[in-house]
Amino acid sequence: MAIKTLEQLFIHELGDIYDAEHQFLEAQQKMHKQASSKTIVTMLEKHIGETEQQIKNLEQVFKALGEKAERVKCQGAAGLVSEGTKMLKETAENPELADFAMLGAMAKVENYEIPAYEGLITGAEKMKQKEVVRLLKENLKQEQQTAQKVAATLPQILEKAMSSEKSSSASA
Repeated sequence: MAIKTLEQLFIHELGDIYDAEHQFLEAQQKMHKQASSKTIVTMLEKHIGETEQQIKNLEQVFKALGEKAERVKCQGAAGLVSEGTKMLKETAENPELADFAMLGAMAKVENYEIPAYEGLITGAEKMKQKEVVRLLKENLKQEQQTAQKVAATLPQILEKAMSSEKSSSASA
């Protein structure tokens, strides 16, 4: 279907991030089972709840626009999930290294979602959709906070990964 209006593009992009959030929720649930760091487990538990709320917010956005909530296959999200899954399989023998890979994957996801929400907010503002803007800004704020937490946690998890690497090479 050809996209000919801002509103059509907006609905398409909304369906895209709606699909992305579903894909990322499923990936987070898998990572939660594999994480060995209590910090990451706690972070994932919190963000899983936030992602579930973000999906509900997106459903409210569709409703506010008089549209049915429909997922548009998000290839970007699929690529990030595929890449993250592959990396977790390849690091599975070293839990600390897997935790670091997990945080790297989370950082990529957050940095994918943030500009997606920023673009949607700009579109909603142009369409003068105040409730839509509010809901999207709520999602954006959560994504930005998660990105900051991930960035702040990376050095600590990297240290653990490096320590485990040294101890495993010393015992070899």
